[in-house]
Amino acid sequence: MKPLPGLTELRQGGKRALSRMLTRLETEAQTDEISAFLDHACANAMGRVLGLTGPPGVGKSTLTDALIRHFRATDLSVAVLAIDPSSQFTGGALLGDRTRLQTDPGDQDVFVRSMAARDRLGGLSDHAIAAIALLRSVVDRVIVESVGIGQSEGDLVQACDTLVLCIQPGSGDSLQFMKAGIMELPDVVAVTKADMGAAARRAASDVAGALSLSRETQSHWQVPVCEISARTGEGLDDLAEAIAKHGDFLEASGELQSQRAEQQRHWLRDMVRADFGTAGLAVVGEMLETDTGERPFSCFQGISKDLKRRLEDGQA
Repeated sequence: MKPLPGLTELRQGGKRALSRMLTRLETEAQTDEISAFLDHACANAMGRVLGLTGPPGVGKSTLTDALIRHFRATDLSVAVLAIDPSSQFTGGALLGDRTRLQTDPGDQDVFVRSMAARDRLGGLSDHAIAAIALLRSVVDRVIVESVGIGQSEGDLVQACDTLVLCIQPGSGDSLQFMKAGIMELPDVVAVTKADMGAAARRAASDVAGALSLSRETQSHWQVPVCEISARTGEGLDDLAEAIAKHGDFLEASGELQSQRAEQQRHWLRDMVRADFGTAGLAVVGEMLETDTGERPFSCFQGISKDLKRRLEDGQA
């Protein structure tokens, strides 16, 4: 088996090296070597992870394209992980062509990968989590674009540093947003299609009202509501500034490190639950509570081997 490349080699290797490594993460998943590599990547994250979520048709792909151009204009390397619905026949990503992203094929600092949601109902598969761990260790900005059909919002908040919720005019009033239970999740809200005028302003007002109701006890970070139009460019600079400010806030307050450690503990619990169910979680519950989140992938390997041995011996 070919030795795994180092992070420095991947940072300098361009799109081809990164693409090959992501393929290895899928084909050689849950091996000791890959697990150790991913833990090393977790410990050496260099980039920020931006999550984009919202209902289909809200304009996430168009916004992703605009953010790519913004980041590249400031000489930041960008990777996009687009989570798409899965084909029931092949298991692959249905929207894998990503035709809305107008990237330069020759730009080695822009990397785009589509990945199927598989059995996660629009959420993040284990392969997507591994890809995020890798990408944030080799590029400056990682954009994760979700399917946006319910579960993905909750999954995405456990994998990104800054979550942007995209809402379009006509989405509903404050009460509807509260019923949906999504206003506790975003760090930034983007009201798309601002060129619709009064309808966009009304949507922004509704979102601001829902935020004031759901986050009345949280004052450490005030969630900004940005009205944007990817078609005209209106508000895109304000949105990019809000995203940057949230990232700076996390670093300055020390929350970034604790947030990522908690995310990695969540990844470990989720991997155990996916492979062994709630019974598996109960067996290793104490270990999961005391784990620091520093080595989630290698910890899962050890837990997996232990649980399989117990099952074979009839102990679990």
